[in-house]
Amino acid sequence: MGFLRKKTLRREFDEKLVEQLFKQKEEWNRQKKLVEKSLEPSAEVLYELKVAEAKYFFYLREAKQRNLKISRWK
Repeated sequence: MGFLRKKTLRREFDEKLVEQLFKQKEEWNRQKKLVEKSLEPSAEVLYELKVAEAKYFFYLREAKQRNLKISRWK
C-alpha cells in the first residue's frame, strides 16, 4: 500500500515541478526581454533577471536529477 502512495506522490510532485519549470522559464524570458529593451537597466532589474535565471536553472537541474521527460508533460 505504501509503494502505491509513494508513486502517486512522486508523480504529483513531478507534475508540479514541470509546471514551475515552465512558469520560471517564461519569467526568465520576460526579464531578459525587459533588460534587452531597456537603455540603461537599473540594478534592481538586473538583480531580478539573475534571480529568475537562477530559479530556472535550479528547476531544470532538479528535473534532470529526477530523470523527467519534459516532452510528455507538454
